Amino acid sequence: MRTLNLWHLLSLFLLGFPSVSLAAVLAIDYGSDWIKASLMKPGVPFDVLLNKDSKRKIQSSVGWKRDDRLFGGDAFNMASRFPSDSFSSLKILQAAPYDSEIVSYYTSVSTAQVVETVRHTAALKQSDGTEWSVEELIAMQLAYVKSLAESLAGEKVYDVILTVPAYYSQFERDAVADAIEIAGLRTLALINDGSAVAVNYAMTRTFPTPEYHIIYDAGASSIRATLISFSTDSKTSSTQITVHGVGYDRGVGGTELDRRVREILVDQFVAKHGKDIRKDKRGMAKLWKEAGRVKSILSANTEATSHVESLAFDIDFRSKVTRAQLETSCEDLKSRYVQPIIDAMANGKISSDKLVSVILTGGSTRTPMIQAAVKALVGDDKIALNVNADEAAVLGAALYGASLSRQFKTKDIKLTDILAHDVQASYLAAPAAEGSKTRTITTLIFPAGSKVNSKKTLTFKRKEDFSIHFDYKNPVAPGFPTQLLEVEFFGVAEALGNLTERGATNNVVKATVQLSESGFISVTEAVATGDIKDESLTGKLKGLFGGGSTESLDEETASAGSETPIESDTSSSSSSSPSSSASSSSSTSSAPSKSAEAKISLKELGTITLNFTSHLPTITPMTVEEKKKARSRLRALDLEEAAKVRKDEARNNLESYLYRLRDLLDDENKDTPFKKCSRPSERQALAETLEETFSWLHDQGDDADTSILLDKRIALETLERPIQHRYQEIEAFPQALNNSQMWNWSTRLFLTEARQNLTREMEADLPSKWTKEELDGLEKALKEHETWLNIWVEKQKSVKSYEDPVIETTEMKARAKVLETHLQKLAKRKVPKPRKISTTSSSSSTSASSTITSETAVPTDRAKEQEEVEQQIPVDGSEQVPLQQQTSHPEDIRDEL
Repeated sequence: MRTLNLWHLLSLFLLGFPSVSLAAVLAIDYGSDWIKASLMKPGVPFDVLLNKDSKRKIQSSVGWKRDDRLFGGDAFNMASRFPSDSFSSLKILQAAPYDSEIVSYYTSVSTAQVVETVRHTAALKQSDGTEWSVEELIAMQLAYVKSLAESLAGEKVYDVILTVPAYYSQFERDAVADAIEIAGLRTLALINDGSAVAVNYAMTRTFPTPEYHIIYDAGASSIRATLISFSTDSKTSSTQITVHGVGYDRGVGGTELDRRVREILVDQFVAKHGKDIRKDKRGMAKLWKEAGRVKSILSANTEATSHVESLAFDIDFRSKVTRAQLETSCEDLKSRYVQPIIDAMANGKISSDKLVSVILTGGSTRTPMIQAAVKALVGDDKIALNVNADEAAVLGAALYGASLSRQFKTKDIKLTDILAHDVQASYLAAPAAEGSKTRTITTLIFPAGSKVNSKKTLTFKRKEDFSIHFDYKNPVAPGFPTQLLEVEFFGVAEALGNLTERGATNNVVKATVQLSESGFISVTEAVATGDIKDESLTGKLKGLFGGGSTESLDEETASAGSETPIESDTSSSSSSSPSSSASSSSSTSSAPSKSAEAKISLKELGTITLNFTSHLPTITPMTVEEKKKARSRLRALDLEEAAKVRKDEARNNLESYLYRLRDLLDDENKDTPFKKCSRPSERQALAETLEETFSWLHDQGDDADTSILLDKRIALETLERPIQHRYQEIEAFPQALNNSQMWNWSTRLFLTEARQNLTREMEADLPSKWTKEELDGLEKALKEHETWLNIWVEKQKSVKSYEDPVIETTEMKARAKVLETHLQKLAKRKVPKPRKISTTSSSSSTSASSTITSETAVPTDRAKEQEEVEQQIPVDGSEQVPLQQQTSHPEDIRDEL
């Protein structure tokens, strides 16, 4: 019922031509422990995407069992056997520098081997030495979800919207975008997970008065709090969702709780058996899985029993863990559970009395000590459990993705999100005098809380080429760099000189910096611009009344003088698609010719586009070549696995076919259809080939190519096909014979009635539907068909069941079809109109009128008779002829079996 209600509320419909196949939108909530996905496609119910086991969420794991790649729960469970080939919790490592604290933390919870990439980020290494970057491993999981979506949609899926934590830096967002691209998907948008939950919450609600809520998301890798306001416009019925503040803690979450439960189990094992299990990868992997199970039990019970067979050193481990033990070990985390809420409210400048509720989402909100901490802060009455803790984010992301696409119409919801980190710009000031000390000028351009999908214009009074550095004011995470983007501007002196020659004054350089909807920062435009006076009479009048310049620098200059950039904010009305901030941008502009200057406006004449390049100085996203190489690796892996699947299918099909043939040959009953339709020599040949194939399959089947496996089956099918054909012909013969006789009878009936009508029409000198020649031609075709059928049916009577038929049912159907076509051509012909009789005098008009009236009555009766005849003629061969009207059947060969 929940799904049905959402579907009706969503009211999705196509906005285009119905004959055009429109693309679907895939939404993915990629978490550290679980992946949830939803497909938006016309005709597909709006719900969470199911995996191959019909589960509503997929374990965020990928791994290898020797040469077999596995996903989801299969990959996660395999860690206890192949601890170096199972990779989970990869979200923690996105864009993380190799020497950062996050990588160290990952090695404490995972048994996988972490290595350094050429970009100084983290990669993972299989036991056979194969290395995979985090982007590649995540891309494999996204491609797996893509395949599930395509199976449901019945078509290719390309567009995807993916949830990310609000605290994700540009480095991490670039890594997400790279993984999406490697997976063969196209990024429609990145949406903060708290905002996605808010969209889901607002879909079924209206807000006559503004309401403030906290989206409290306790996930596996972190805890996030998002302060959001909801309001509904009474005139337009549109709902406005505005993010006012965010708070987060990267160090607490479900993964940290699992780690502490495992530490309790490790300590119990060491204390009981006196052996250090920490050095045993398989044992630690088994305990990690057991820790997650124990934690789930303790969420609903006060104690849990742990039992792991052959944990390590051939020891079966059994212990008991209480909720009090877990809470004692997590005593230092209690204050951190609620700090994100405090930070979000402080950043949004909202007091707790204005807060309506705290909406709990994320799997870790089921943990009693986390719930208790939140209740102690905001009060029990403000705790809201009115969204699905596991699926609210992905469903909200899907609804938001549908609103970005023109293919769907959804409830009118407008979302305004914010930036979580301070971003500043800095550059070297021009020296005041030769030999003077250079100084760095820094200005905060996007403070935390700035609205996304906005632009800011920086104005510089520079006379030479220069560079701007965009940095995070504070590290976004321990070990992460602050340097974000470096942009170099070229041709400044030349452009300013050209402006001076054109008569421009107040010449400056302006750079437009964009904060995209998905949280990417980039420079989109750079120009040298100045004011050019209009010397015409109209221009002088404008100048007299204060309109003399086309563009004035009316921004307020900061206290640092001419070297401080002047900022102006502009909001972007168009949606900006996410793109890597590392891409270089450059543009050129040349001075217009004198003949063209007269046609150029003064504003255009006073603006020259500058060249600039952008690059990342620290954590760089993957280059185009690196992504192509990664895509090729994944494609080669997919092709190899597809070939293996085809081989396995060929082997399994061959093996099952062999057993089926053996059952047919070994059946002791001599009256089986197979034995009745086969000769002893044929069965002997089949048995010999079958025995050879069984022996070959046992000895060489595992190493054989797919083509050889198929050839082996074809060889056996060639021997069996004549036997199978005989049986199929015996089965189909009665129906084919009945169909032929039915058309014989229908044609004979039609000819009888048609000849009678033709005789009456000729006597009355009336037009007829058919000519005598046409009816004679149909009768000739009928006699030829009857003669052929009688001859060959008689011959078929003498054919034994193990002999090839002398008459094929396909030929019988084809000959009957010829007769049917000939008959239908005549039967469907319309009755011709009666001839008109012209009158020559008024005295004969009455007689002629009566004659016409009398004659027109005849075709009407004749049409009825012909209609009756046509009603007796079947439109196709599906109608059966009554038995008393059929000619006698030949001996039913099927009864012989």
